[in-house]
Amino acid sequence: MYNNLLNRFLTYVKIDTQSDADSQTVPSTQKQVDFARILMEDLKEIGMSDIEYTESNGFVTATLPSNTDQDVPVIGFIAHMDTADFNAQNVRPQVIEHYDGETIVLNEKEGIQLSPNEFPNLKNYIGQTLITTDGTTLLGSDDKSGIVEIFSAMEYLLNKPEIPHGKIRVAFGPDEEIGVGADRFDVDHFGADFAYTVDGGPIGELQYESFNAAGAKVYIKGKNVHPGTAKDKMINALKLAIAFDQSLPAEEVPEKTEGREGFYHLLDITGTVDEASMEYIIRDHDREQFEERKRAFQQVADKMNAIYTEERITVAMHDQYYNMREVIEKDMRPVELAEKAMAKLSIEPNVEAIRGGTDGSKISFMGLPTPNIFAGGENFHGRYEFVAVESMQKATDVLLEIIKLAAK
Repeated sequence: MYNNLLNRFLTYVKIDTQSDADSQTVPSTQKQVDFARILMEDLKEIGMSDIEYTESNGFVTATLPSNTDQDVPVIGFIAHMDTADFNAQNVRPQVIEHYDGETIVLNEKEGIQLSPNEFPNLKNYIGQTLITTDGTTLLGSDDKSGIVEIFSAMEYLLNKPEIPHGKIRVAFGPDEEIGVGADRFDVDHFGADFAYTVDGGPIGELQYESFNAAGAKVYIKGKNVHPGTAKDKMINALKLAIAFDQSLPAEEVPEKTEGREGFYHLLDITGTVDEASMEYIIRDHDREQFEERKRAFQQVADKMNAIYTEERITVAMHDQYYNMREVIEKDMRPVELAEKAMAKLSIEPNVEAIRGGTDGSKISFMGLPTPNIFAGGENFHGRYEFVAVESMQKATDVLLEIIKLAAK
């Protein structure tokens, strides 16, 4: 049904589009710009209109014009071009047809296997066509599956003009994986009534609730003295860093929480006796609890500083994004439409809170309600990532059904 889906996916995942959190450019890497140019050519080839690349934000946008006189909402579909912080060079996708439910040897030389004993979700795909890595890179299904599914839906409609539909806007953006891609998204220029990020996991995922998120950096000033004469003089910045972290709730970390439970997550710690720094992210679905978490984090620093005659610990905290439910629950049309589309395709919607964020988290607060729907991949951001061709086909089916239902 979607003749170009598999080949397009295999082509796109071989292109390195990794973002770079340390870069100051937009997009953060030139290879995303190069990929954007490829997407523009491919959009032109399938017959899309208004194809643009906006240098100020790194987004490629295009239009499928309406072919109906009915009053139909303008729907947007959004996916991101970049891949996560794991080796993305020389991706060699492997296609396993009629998966038998057994262990898949990803890399015989390195002894890397994808086993259902470690990843029971593999059992959901027996008999299907899986695309895996070769064990040395990520795959890039996050979010090149979403890109390919949007392409396939648009190509299908362009080849079947007898299917009525409203105006459709598509966007492919940079730097989602480093949390800054949507910062410059131009909602007014995009011109949709509501949108979807096609950036979820397994079949059925439908998400309109995300974390509230903050980032925090902790700077610690110690006092380095020769250890032979250090008594009552030395202040070890590394020891203070350890004490700071141990003052946070031990059970409120990613590895011990699930569902709507929030957490503090230590991402990085560096330093010497003289100075140290730590980087954290703070997450909670509930806005009040989120604000309380930030206060509690600062209070740890305040209590430790009170012990010394001068300030030793400085906290720099900033909000990253908020729970998009605050916006979307005021206009549930996109969620209800997606639920109806899935139901019509006999897909059980799995409406759950994301333990993370998507570009939709920020775009929703810009005034464009943007829930997230499944793209089909599993085990994102590493060597064990995989996606079933059938899942990508189902995701494309859902996009088309959303469009058809909206036109009715």
